[in-house]
Amino acid sequence: MQNTLAKLLGAWCVLILSLPIAYIWLKPAIVPGHDGEVLLKLFLLLSVVGATGLGFTYAVSRRWAQRTTMLQNFVDALPNNRTELPDAGPDEMQSLASAMRRMAERVQQLVERANLELSRRETIMACMAEGVLAVDKNLRVNFCNSAFAEAFSTRVPENEGRSLYEVVREPVLRDILERVAKTGKPERDLFRLPSAAGRWFDARTLPLGEEGRRGAVIALHDVTDIERQEETRKQFVADVSHELRTPLAAIRGYAETLLDGGLEDQANNRKFVEIILSHAIRLNNIASDLLVISQLDSATVPATPPEKIALHEVVISAFHSVERAAAAKSILVDLTQCQDCFVMGYRFRLEQVMVNLLDNAVKFNKSEGEVLVECATLADGRVRLAVADSGIGIPSEDLNRIFERFYRVDKARARPSGGTGLGLPIVKQVVEQMGGTVNVESTLGRGAKFIVILKGA
Repeated sequence: MQNTLAKLLGAWCVLILSLPIAYIWLKPAIVPGHDGEVLLKLFLLLSVVGATGLGFTYAVSRRWAQRTTMLQNFVDALPNNRTELPDAGPDEMQSLASAMRRMAERVQQLVERANLELSRRETIMACMAEGVLAVDKNLRVNFCNSAFAEAFSTRVPENEGRSLYEVVREPVLRDILERVAKTGKPERDLFRLPSAAGRWFDARTLPLGEEGRRGAVIALHDVTDIERQEETRKQFVADVSHELRTPLAAIRGYAETLLDGGLEDQANNRKFVEIILSHAIRLNNIASDLLVISQLDSATVPATPPEKIALHEVVISAFHSVERAAAAKSILVDLTQCQDCFVMGYRFRLEQVMVNLLDNAVKFNKSEGEVLVECATLADGRVRLAVADSGIGIPSEDLNRIFERFYRVDKARARPSGGTGLGLPIVKQVVEQMGGTVNVESTLGRGAKFIVILKGA
């Protein structure tokens, strides 16, 4: 700026010095009768001086205008600046250009840092299992991650500024976000959201921003499985208590009867003891099945690796476990349709599957009925095992529930026969842990057929 002022002062000095020169030049002409000549010379002198001043001013202003335009273009291109500022021009402009280049570098660093942080935030939010939603003070959505969008079947990314109700229609969420945005106090809640397929969420809501412009952000942790497991645990405890109460009550009642004089009742004392024994056996069966269920639920890695198992040998071994019960009811167990098939797994678990399927096929069969066991290797290498009986069958409304723990199709017939309601759940859990599937086909009064598909070895 000092250099430009010096130039302007020099120009003014030249202009001021031109006045004495004009006086010296015009002095001889200042005589009476020569006014026209004096005015002409004065006009010429002022024209030359004015033109010189205008030319100098125009050159300076044009030069400044060009540099100003370059600086403006440079600033407009920020932060993604790809233009260069040459060093030519007035010294003041060069200093300003240098300062702007340093500023552009700092702005570029800040923008890159902000983009990096934004990218990190988006990556972290995208990887989070929790659904996250942020709103402003007017409850307009600023951000939501993919987990939140997936839970509520909305799109990602959400356009900023959309109303909360346009994204998700949940009064509970609206009330919490609005309350936290107003009070600035964090909240934590547990609730079930119908619009998220009825899932349960542990929600933590925090204020976002300063007072006056404060919004809120909510993180939803899906605890549906935990709630379901807790409900299953409670139901399981209730079912176990109910199952144990019946045989225990019978054992206690008949034991008290014996102590109160039943031992001397020669006609009935043996019957009382047999009833006590049958209920004790039932308690033992329940305890054994509960132990198996507990082992399967623990999901611990077996000490030995899975082995190649001949399915036909497993079927024969399981048949020996039910052979006496089948003979007592004159039931024919047909094993002729079992081919030589091999699967990978644990033999004792697979025998549990076969024993439970054959035991049910015999237990719920009619006298002189039939049980057919089939084993075959499918075209895709998997092994198909089927156990069909000619018994009472399963009603269609019960087909979807027979693999539930303690569920019985015919409770009146299941308890006297010693059923615990855990056999089929054990079958399903063992088969699924071996990577297979189990299904049932049945018509009431025409028997049932259980089909197990396992990976071949």
